[in-house]
Amino acid sequence: MTKMTKMMKKMMMMNKMTPIKTLQSTLAASLLLCTLTAAAQDKGNWRAVSTTARSITGDIGIAEEKVAINFATFTIARIRPLEKAEVSSIFDADSTAPGSASLYRLSIPGDKKFLHKNKLCGDEDTQWMVTYVTGHDLQMALFSGEKPPVFTHDAIANSTALCGTFSYTK
Repeated sequence: MTKMTKMMKKMMMMNKMTPIKTLQSTLAASLLLCTLTAAAQDKGNWRAVSTTARSITGDIGIAEEKVAINFATFTIARIRPLEKAEVSSIFDADSTAPGSASLYRLSIPGDKKFLHKNKLCGDEDTQWMVTYVTGHDLQMALFSGEKPPVFTHDAIANSTALCGTFSYTK
């Protein structure tokens, strides 16, 4: 008998859990861990690679409750994960490719200047951020407006709230 088997038997006897309940508990814990991991994929420091990212934001850092852009930090709040179809409405993304995306709420004043005296959304406040991570690459889209963006191809194509898209790598 392996150590793992002995340990599981001991746990079942202590908790009076059946093998089915043990399996259910293990699966639930695994699912929770996968969900937390998917949400945390955009965290960390990212190096600007697209022309827009290199000329406006420079390198960025994303933490649980903050985003750092050009040495300025702003509070963020994760609102929800995005579905694959929503992601492909913003970015040139394969809807079958692995990756995770999130919508965040934030507030960056319209008069805040970044690299080369550029602003993120013209004179409008930046209110929404979408991140999409695949492997070691991050795509970010910024939006103005009080209402959350609508993530359909038509809505994004006709949106006046989309401020720009930016690409980064680890």
